[in-house]
Amino acid sequence: MNSLVSTSPRPALLHEGYALQLRSAAESLRAPERHGMARFAATREGAEKPFGYSDGIAIIGVHGCLIDKLGWWGGSWATGYNVLQWQIAEAHEDADVKAIVLDIDSYGGMVAGCFDLCDFMVAAKQASGKPVAAILTECAYSAGYAIASTADTIAVPRTGGVGSIGVVTTHWDISGALEKWGEKVTIIAAGKHKPDGNPYGPLPVEVRERILSELEDLRQLFAATVVRNRAGAPRAPSLDQVLESEARTFDGPAQLAEALKLGLADAIMAPADAFSAFAEHVNAA
Repeated sequence: MNSLVSTSPRPALLHEGYALQLRSAAESLRAPERHGMARFAATREGAEKPFGYSDGIAIIGVHGCLIDKLGWWGGSWATGYNVLQWQIAEAHEDADVKAIVLDIDSYGGMVAGCFDLCDFMVAAKQASGKPVAAILTECAYSAGYAIASTADTIAVPRTGGVGSIGVVTTHWDISGALEKWGEKVTIIAAGKHKPDGNPYGPLPVEVRERILSELEDLRQLFAATVVRNRAGAPRAPSLDQVLESEARTFDGPAQLAEALKLGLADAIMAPADAFSAFAEHVNAA
């Protein structure tokens, strides 16, 4: 069969070891007013809004695997960048909303759409002047951390984690299995790079090096985005510090204390306490 689709692996901003566990689509189709509100038990006030809303604060969930385009609200297992952009825009334009909380619990997701969303979130925050807090309801790794870094402050619980500022992709060589099964695949391609990264044989060294170069370019973009986003933090990380982390994660009390010193987070707090402190600050202004 002829194909016009590239067989090159798609890179992702995934925390190593993360396994996406697909759940029933019914969970994802829950009512919009419940999205992003599970941890804070926010109540609806006033007109219908496409996000949680309490004490003048919009609460927007960033949960599970982060996907470029999602055709529904999402749920605990997945969130769409397209849905987040819409919710963020609505929150910044809503006169009832004084501030925004990003309720984040994500191991990461796709490269596609991530950095455009981060740029949008930073620009929208600057345009409206509304404060934004990232409150981790456990962790923000990789693409989840990229989104968290757009907030003015990042609070993480003592059992949570941040980081994984890097990029990963995979190549599967299934030629051994095919041989065992008595199957043989013949690739017919126009353009010598068209079959690069295909799973029907070993990955050539030159193709691996080209993919690795692409991933390193994306890691540099990721690190620079984090440094730009965190420039106003009490402790702003430098580009060298972010790159020297080599995409490691910072988990648990001792490592999170190190993350605070590096400027990757601002406070170690339980989510409910972080929300209460932020709401008090916002409503006292």
